[in-house]
Order: sequence, then C-alpha cells, then structure tokens
Amino acid sequence: MSVQLDQVARLPDAALLPHGHRRRHAALAALLLALAAVILLYHATFWSMVELWARSQTFAHGFLIVPISCWLAWRQRARLAALAPQPVRTGLLLLGALGLAWLLADAANVPVVEQYAATAMLPACVLAILGWPAVRLLAFPLAYLFLAVPFGEVFIEPLIDFTAAFTVTALQWSGVPVFRDGSNFSLPTGNWSVVEACSGLRYLIAALALGALFAHVNCHSTRRRVAVMAAALLVPILANGVRAYLIVMLGHLSDMRLAVGVDHLIYGWLFFGLVALLLFWLAARWRELPPPRAVPSGQPVRLSAGAASPRAAVRAGVACLLLAAVWPALALASQRDDGATLPAVVLALPDPPAWHRLHDIPPAWQAPYAGNPARFSAAFARQDGDDAPVGLQLRWYARQARDAELLTHQALPYGPRWTPLAQRVRQVNLAGGALAVRESVLAHGGERLLVWRVYRQGGIVTARPVLVKLLLAQAKLLGRRQDGADIIVFAAYDELAPPPRARLQAFLQAALPVIEQRLQELPHGP
Repeated sequence: MSVQLDQVARLPDAALLPHGHRRRHAALAALLLALAAVILLYHATFWSMVELWARSQTFAHGFLIVPISCWLAWRQRARLAALAPQPVRTGLLLLGALGLAWLLADAANVPVVEQYAATAMLPACVLAILGWPAVRLLAFPLAYLFLAVPFGEVFIEPLIDFTAAFTVTALQWSGVPVFRDGSNFSLPTGNWSVVEACSGLRYLIAALALGALFAHVNCHSTRRRVAVMAAALLVPILANGVRAYLIVMLGHLSDMRLAVGVDHLIYGWLFFGLVALLLFWLAARWRELPPPRAVPSGQPVRLSAGAASPRAAVRAGVACLLLAAVWPALALASQRDDGATLPAVVLALPDPPAWHRLHDIPPAWQAPYAGNPARFSAAFARQDGDDAPVGLQLRWYARQARDAELLTHQALPYGPRWTPLAQRVRQVNLAGGALAVRESVLAHGGERLLVWRVYRQGGIVTARPVLVKLLLAQAKLLGRRQDGADIIVFAAYDELAPPPRARLQAFLQAALPVIEQRLQELPHGP
C-alpha cells in the first residue's frame, strides 16, 4: 500500500517531464522555423553583407562573427534547455517595427539600415517565441551578431583627420618641420597623405570584435567588461596615430627609402599585431573566474506557472513567419513598375538672368555620378563684365534604384584629381529665404575649388541626405513621383584668395528658379 501511495505521489513530477520536453521541443522547432524563414525571406539583405565581407578587408571579420555567435549560444544549451518557453507579444511588436524599418530602408536604398533591421529580427524571434529569460541568457551571442553588419565607413573622415593631426603634432614635437594641408602634409624629405587605408578603421573594428569576445568570456563583472571594451576602442585609435608617426619618421630618417612601398603596409600590420598582443596581455591580468552557478542535474525540471503550452509556442512561431513575410511582399509591390521605360530627356537650361553661358570654356571639374541620369554641365559668367566663371552641374534621375540614385556611394566622391580639405553645411540667404547647402573645399596643389551642393527630392530642395532618403521612400511606397536632382555649383580660386562665396550666392539666386521650372516640366512616372 505504501508503495502504491509513493508511486501516486510521484505521478505529477513524472508526468511533467515529458510534457515539459514537448513544450521545449515545440518552442525550439517553432524558433528554428521562424529563424529560417527570416533568413530566406531576407536572403538578399544577408547576401549583401556576405558580399561586403568578401570584398572589403575592413569587414572580413564578418565571416567569423556568425560561427562565434553560434558557438557562444551552444555553450548555453544546458541552461537554455532548463528554461520554460514563455512567448511574449512584445517580440511580435518589435518584429513588426523592424520589418517596417527594413521596408523604408529598402525603398530608400539604405543597405546598412536594411542589414541592421534584418539582423535584429533574429533576436526579436527569440523574444517572441522563447521569452525574456531566453533573451537574457543569450543576450551576448545575439548582440554579437550585430558586429557582422558592415558598418563604420562614416567614421573614416574623422579618423583620417585625427591621424593626420596626431602625426603632424608628433612630428612638430620631434623637431621635424612639416606643413599640413588637410590630410596631406609635406616634410623636407617628401610628401605624405593620410588616405582611407591609413584611417585605422579596420584596426578599430577588429579590436572591437576581439575585445567584446574577450570581455564576455574572461570577465564577469560589468565594470571590467566596460573597461576592456573602452580599451579596445581607444587603444587602436591612439596606436594608429603612433603607427602613422613612426612610418613617416622612418621614411624621413631613411631619406624616403623605407616605409614608402609595400613595407609601409607590412610595418603597419606588424605594429598593430604588437599593440593587439599588448592590449590583450594587459586585459588577461583582469581575468576573473566565473561565478559559481547551478548546473542542471538529471532531475526533472518543473515548469513555472508562466510556461506556455506547445500550441502557444507554435502560434508565436507562425505569427513570426507571417509577420516577417509581409514586408518583402510590400517591397516587391512598391517596385512593380520600376522596369517601365520613360522617354529620353534632354536636359537643357536657359541662361539665368544677368548671367551668360561660356561656350568656349569647359567646366573646371566634373563630379562623379552613378547610373545614367539626364545631365547638364556648363560654365557661366556675369553679363556685367565680370569674367570669373561659375560652374553648374545638374543630374536628374527619373527613377532611382540601388547604385543609380542621388546618394549612391562613390569610392572617389570628388574624382581622382581633387582632395577635400573641409566640408560643412552652410546657410545661404536667397530671395526666397535661407537655404542650406553642403559646402566643400577641394584642393589640387595651389588650386582651390569651392563647391555648393543641394538635392531636390519630392519638390523639396535640401542639403540633408536623410531627408532625401525619407522622401524617396515615401514616394516609392505611396506610388508618387520619385524623380530627384543633384544640383552643384562651384568656382575655382587661388589658395591665397578668399573663397568666392558671394559669387556662388549670386549665381544660385539667379539659377535656382530657372532650374526649378525646368525640372517641373520634365516627364516622370509614378
């Protein structure tokens, strides 16, 4: 009789084990299905990331991020198996918001936002199906995936400027005479330039990825993890400045016989390797033993009261799948007429009031452009006898597609001849009110070029690229007119003369109404 009572007493615990396994297996199957659906539905976005990893040495670390994240998640498999699935509706809301962000980025042709949104959908699925306990347990592996997104080119210019300033200051402290002109500087023994490859971005990204992994595996207090991460960010930036200074000094002291060819890159990578070893050797001295934690035993795990049924996990997985499928379908619908043919356009402009075209003087500069827009390029001078020319370049896109739009990334945005010295947004007072323009000062030897640039998108003239992208996304998704124009005015001057801003202002005030009227007359499709 006592044996029978004992067996009856054990029935609830024994019955919970297979039921708990069914819940976890159903939740895991639903999660794997949802993750596979996201990867397949957004395969073009993920593939664009892989292409960048293969094409750019700066982002080649992306090939390691995904397997490392999977390995880190696999390390938590025992603790994850002990968690009861608790689907959360917040995960579905987050998935919907990320899908909308992806759709806007796809319409506006902003690949990096697409890639971040698609990557963030993976943690959102984990939250929606398994719940907050699983997300907290897998927080670092899920967050580490974001390092696979090729991002960081926006920091190239600031890093170049810092490296150039650091190098010139160090040379001056060393007693070496140096003249700096933007990212170029001259020594008595030769000329140097800090280019994109010298910015240190690839060192910074590699150190950040390694530092984050090291801090997670070897440090367990928040303070030490933050300290390691801060060192992984700051040390490569300073080290790159020291590296540039040492290379320039080596070339200077050897009368430009060393560190001016392939050995330039070799010395740079060797120096970075030594700095990385020193950084992680010091970080290893902060290594902490992991805190004691309970190891799941072979005893059955009693599910908490908030545990969901297998059907709830499956429903959450199906909801994730359907929600993820909505946005690519909307993107496909918004692009249904992109292949339509528009009539060829000849972009001609009448002379602005008080200005006449100089037919025998070619423009001093041609800005690179993408795709095959309608183009107009000419030089103008005042009719009052001032022969100082002003250049005008106009590019008009009837439709904008990836790699053929106003804001397509250019490897050499100012061409191979000119080097940018300064860039800023300037307010210009015109008859119709103040107008913001993107001002750039370009240099070639002693020549200077003052460039003002604005964009016209959705009938709005602006210097803000973000607004251009938002207006383009709005036009595509709502089926409105999506044509856009790139308007550039520029004037050459000597490096010792003041920039001819008054001349550009006068020309822009006369030419902008003429350009606006002509653009409104051009044919366009929805």
